[in-house]
Amino acid sequence: MGKDDSGSSEVKTTTLHPAYTVTNIQTKIRTLDGTKVTYSSWTKLFRLHAKAYKVLDHIDDTPAPKETDPTYLQWVEIDALVLQWIYSTLSDELMVRILESDTTAQEAWNKLKANFLNNKGSRAAALEQEFSNLTLAASSSMEAYCQKLKDLADQLGDVDNPVTEARLVLQMVRGLPPEFDVVGAYINQSSPSWETARSMLQLEQHRQTARQNQTHTVLAAPTSVDQSSPNATADQSFIPPQLQLLGQRCRQPRSRFNYSRTWQKLQGTWRSWPPKLESWKPMASAKLEQLTTMESTAITIPFIWTEPIYKSLG
Repeated sequence: MGKDDSGSSEVKTTTLHPAYTVTNIQTKIRTLDGTKVTYSSWTKLFRLHAKAYKVLDHIDDTPAPKETDPTYLQWVEIDALVLQWIYSTLSDELMVRILESDTTAQEAWNKLKANFLNNKGSRAAALEQEFSNLTLAASSSMEAYCQKLKDLADQLGDVDNPVTEARLVLQMVRGLPPEFDVVGAYINQSSPSWETARSMLQLEQHRQTARQNQTHTVLAAPTSVDQSSPNATADQSFIPPQLQLLGQRCRQPRSRFNYSRTWQKLQGTWRSWPPKLESWKPMASAKLEQLTTMESTAITIPFIWTEPIYKSLG
């Protein structure tokens, strides 16, 4: 009886390597330019994707297979893909430095590494000076300041001068302006992690910004005009009763007007108008026409004295 070999036959299938599925590596790895994207950040991200797509052996000094190995041709194709990834995620200036014909991904990787990590001593000194002198005032924002400190710390680690998390937090507080003294002192005492301290500073900045915006809104708010008042019109600022009394005292004939004493008496009652104004210093003389402005340390409010209002005070 003949033996049926159809059931025992092996069907060979070719599995597509994950590296072939990558169509645009720039959507996964940011372009290395040495400024916005540092070498340390770029290598971490590149290694992560190389591991995910099973090509890490092309950049970790793993020896290439021999030409007689059955997998050699596929290795050459995948190595060319990884080399394209490296070139595609470099700035134009960096790419021309390492671009060569008949090279491998490992050779290009090592050449790029040497470009950034050569002369470790002098490079470490320059990075250390920049790290120690960086301040918030020299940065565009709190986020940019914190990120720049972190990038410099990573670059110092690349040249064998690692920065501890505690020192990174202390340096972040050291570069803050005086308005962050309170939260800075708390960070120094509590010794939080880098991420916690960074979050605390961002929240403090948001709080200060919100307070400033609220203050500007209050000071810039227009004064409401009571249309029913005989001493106000649609085009004139509100005149509080205390000023009217002061004006009447000024106009009384043959009166011995003591300006300082009268104002001290009125100042005790004029606390709620306008809101949040302190240390009033009225600019006035015996004539009502010269009482045109009132100044404080926070704001100057002009008063428009027109003929109808002038007569109403007489």
